[in-house]
Amino acid sequence: MPSSGRCCPGPASADDASRPIHQLRVYEVFDDTREAFHDRFRDHAARIMPKYGFEIVAIRDSHGDDGRPQFVYLLEWPDEPAMREGWEKFMADEEWAEIKRVTAREHGRFVGDIDERVLSPADYSPRMSFLRD
Repeated sequence: MPSSGRCCPGPASADDASRPIHQLRVYEVFDDTREAFHDRFRDHAARIMPKYGFEIVAIRDSHGDDGRPQFVYLLEWPDEPAMREGWEKFMADEEWAEIKRVTAREHGRFVGDIDERVLSPADYSPRMSFLRD
């Protein structure tokens, strides 16, 4: 089938400057604490994060090239300053700090390497509404 040579919508419109950014985070998780990690993220982190502007768009399980399990999630932010401020406040949250202390004492280490990417839309990027349930 012939191609028009275009994969996506045309040049950016005036409102594209206000499009959000996304943050992709990939955590190496350990088999022996994986279930407890998911419990902690679901029951606590995902509950506390919205207080600081976090919008969780997607949560997935994956495996690295080495076969190790990974926890992957995608966040949406209005801009990078909001992202930095949100993380700063979340990491200073007393409830979250106590939850991490308690769960580390009970289960040990949950996370190994963390990879993080900030994703800014290209001027021809389609909107990401397909991720919404």
